[in-house]
Amino acid sequence: MLSYRHAFHAGNHADVLKHLVLIEMLRYLTQKSAPLMVIDTHAGAGCYRLASREAQKLCEYQEGIGRIWQAEDAPVAVAQYLAAVRELNPTGELAQYPGSPWLARRFLRPADPLRLFELHGNEARALSQTFAGAGRAVRVVEGDGLALLKSLLPPPGRRALTFIDPSYETRHDYSAVIAALKDAGKRFATGTYALWYPVLARLESRQLPERVQRLSANWLHVRLLVRAPSSDGIGMSGSGLIVFNPPWTLADTLRQTLPWLTQRLAQDERAEWRLETGEKRTED
Repeated sequence: MLSYRHAFHAGNHADVLKHLVLIEMLRYLTQKSAPLMVIDTHAGAGCYRLASREAQKLCEYQEGIGRIWQAEDAPVAVAQYLAAVRELNPTGELAQYPGSPWLARRFLRPADPLRLFELHGNEARALSQTFAGAGRAVRVVEGDGLALLKSLLPPPGRRALTFIDPSYETRHDYSAVIAALKDAGKRFATGTYALWYPVLARLESRQLPERVQRLSANWLHVRLLVRAPSSDGIGMSGSGLIVFNPPWTLADTLRQTLPWLTQRLAQDERAEWRLETGEKRTED
């Protein structure tokens, strides 16, 4: 249950998609003067060294951030994402990759609270070290972010972005995100919630987008496939995000960005992107 370490996958194609979307949401939501709380339910270590033993075992970053690191023709949203990653790599060498907590802190203002949850003990300790000295605005909690999410909703300022990025190691993860989102919607229906998921052969992964969309009347679904599914059904051929109450600018930004990003990250001719927005009947 606690074997997952994101360091093995840092900077891969899924990170590129999820972090680009996260930055776009943060840039929009911080335009209002009122404080914005950001909640990261599966925060990981916060920052990753790409020369580490873990990152070098699979070198997944080479098929993700590595493919676009030196791009000079990137769309605006990709350029902004790359600029943030380059802040961690001032020499121009791709040596570190920021996780979602680091990126959230980068785009939040001093008064915006950041609440970070991580269940894995070693990762939680690394996360605390990443944010040592960050001040009272950042709080790191070792624990189950999905179970503890209810303790933060509704937020005092009635403005929050919740970022949910589980490992999906077990079937329980799929049912847990559904239960957490359903409860969150009852506690704080106007919040923005972003759920990442992997595109896998397993039934739970295939069914998840439709199940999640039924929970909200206002959603955006973005999906990026980088290759055809493997013949043995093993591995992740792509990933997606489902956002409840998304910024109204997000869909247009992604339509302008995804064709370029798909072309750069494609591993075979089956690479494709999909973007849907709409309304579904909400569950009782």
